[in-house]
Amino acid sequence: MDDAQAVAALLRRCLAGDAAAWEKLVEQHNRRIFNLCYRFTGSRDEAEDLTQEVFIKMYRTLNSYDMQRGAFTTWVTTVTRNLLVDNFRKRKMDRMTESLDAGSGPEEEGLSLAEKLADGGVSPDRHVGRRETQEMVQQALEKLSPELREAVILRDLQDMDYKEIAQALNVPEGTVKSRINRGRTELARLLARIHRQVN
Repeated sequence: MDDAQAVAALLRRCLAGDAAAWEKLVEQHNRRIFNLCYRFTGSRDEAEDLTQEVFIKMYRTLNSYDMQRGAFTTWVTTVTRNLLVDNFRKRKMDRMTESLDAGSGPEEEGLSLAEKLADGGVSPDRHVGRRETQEMVQQALEKLSPELREAVILRDLQDMDYKEIAQALNVPEGTVKSRINRGRTELARLLARIHRQVN
């Protein structure tokens, strides 16, 4: 049984109300969705909440997945992306309201991805260096526009190909490539600036 058939069988079981099949589906996609949410928001707590929301939305719309239109991971990424965009708009509105009420609020601080995935076998010096680098990348990612950020995250951190990204974002492949190139260029510029500030 190939991957597509295995996914189809698992989905049929989920739609038939099989709780074990749903748990397996959640287990298979949880880390990918969490990483995507974390990279987009920069907050561990918010990423965990959004991951839960993604699974709720997936559960409710599972019967809308069409194998003919693309891989299941692409559909999952699209559901996640749509929720992240909605969340971004809501946060933007909340921030605008807060700034009108009381000036700009303090930035949220979440546990960095490096701390979450820390390898106990790494020496303390290398661990600190790696964590600082990942924090700088996260800081720079947060400064990119949402369109560039999601394209770079999906390509460079989620390892999706251009066609899958185009399907997930519902834009032509040329637009995807352009956003990735612009995003990488902007990210490099931001990282250079952050690096100068730190040193």
